[in-house]
Amino acid sequence: MTDMPPILIVDDPSDNRKELAQSLKRIGFPVESASDGLQAMDKFRSTKYSAVIANEQTPGIEGEDVLGSVKKMSPQIPVIIIAANGTVHNAVEAMHAGASNYLLKPFSVETLEKTVKKAIRFSNLNGQSNYNRKSSGDHPFGKEIITRNRKLEDMLSRARAVAPSTATVLIQGESGTGKELLAAYVHYHSRHSEAPYVAVNCAALPDTLAESELFGHEKGSFTGAIARKIGKFESAKQGTVVLDEISEMSLPLQAKLLRVLQEKEIDRIGGTSPIPIEARVIAISNLDLKTAVTEGKFREDLYYRINVIPLTLPPLRERKEDIELLAGHFLKKYCQANRKTITGIDDIAMKMLINYSWKGNIRELENTIERAVLISVGGIILPEHLLLDLSEHEPESAAFFSSNVGYTVREMEKKLIFRTLKDVNDNRTHAAELLGISIRTLRNKLREYKQEAMG
Repeated sequence: MTDMPPILIVDDPSDNRKELAQSLKRIGFPVESASDGLQAMDKFRSTKYSAVIANEQTPGIEGEDVLGSVKKMSPQIPVIIIAANGTVHNAVEAMHAGASNYLLKPFSVETLEKTVKKAIRFSNLNGQSNYNRKSSGDHPFGKEIITRNRKLEDMLSRARAVAPSTATVLIQGESGTGKELLAAYVHYHSRHSEAPYVAVNCAALPDTLAESELFGHEKGSFTGAIARKIGKFESAKQGTVVLDEISEMSLPLQAKLLRVLQEKEIDRIGGTSPIPIEARVIAISNLDLKTAVTEGKFREDLYYRINVIPLTLPPLRERKEDIELLAGHFLKKYCQANRKTITGIDDIAMKMLINYSWKGNIRELENTIERAVLISVGGIILPEHLLLDLSEHEPESAAFFSSNVGYTVREMEKKLIFRTLKDVNDNRTHAAELLGISIRTLRNKLREYKQEAMG
């Protein structure tokens, strides 16, 4: 963790500062210290910090405390308040003022480590409304949700609000929209984010082993059961069980899952008594489960049981304002991974990205940028590096040209070609890429138009 910005400790007694600093350094955090609020703010103005840990009684700022001053200057920086004689009222006031956490002395090094890591991770995920920070290695899932789309930001707010509850969540959306990442996001903001996060791909569960995988079995309960096996629900403890592609679960297993959700207990195969469970369940589906219910492929009672908190991720084509943001994020990621220096994406190439349909959503965009980084030999991503399949793509005509009623198809084609050539400064290769035609076809079209003008 030495490559992360330091943590600023603000405490009056020098012994307290030294003890706290030593504890954090042993864990692996870089640390700086300040003895009062004024010194802290002087440091804060000139240095980037990943978090601030401040004593509740820190002196030295007229009319303001450290928490208020930090939040006024950098709202996204987490501030942890420590107190020797704290009260519930003080803790509530501190949290309302923006504190990430409120620790009462004495506390263990383990508690300190857990609190600091969670505060920094939360800041990396939620500190900026546009989510345009670099992906943080401190995040437990190694990724972050990147968006400036209002609809998705509202959904993330809703996800954070329900995350501390134990209610079952149903996440739906097209393939590649980030459903698994949203599930991890809910777990991360839950009351037991330190507990296990157990993901199960229902489509990959063999019917003969599915029940054992989910609920476990006792030794000797069937041929091959040479030892007791703890199932996914038990191993998750107070954490989260994610049932990915739940629409692929067999109907008999759906009935058993329904009972688990209703009774909050499981039966191991061969067991003699039910075992209570505490894990929260997140179900994921890229199919419309209402349609699956209508077609008799999914139990209606189970659908209503898992659809307590519905979250539907919008497809990338409805998040066009995020495409440039995501493309830049993936460009940086794969340049670092492949040790390449690429400064950006050509304007025409970016226009192609924004106007593409992205049937594979974010996953397809990421693959496209990774491929472009690998085949690019210059300092910028050009249209020919994207290798987009434009044959099935129908761009919105309004994004390329305006048309009027009365134009023939040939006239509209001609207008589109000349408008595109103008946009790319007569670069025929770029124009052909944008138009989804070969350079040979473009040359033939231009030759036809020239002959018409001469004749």
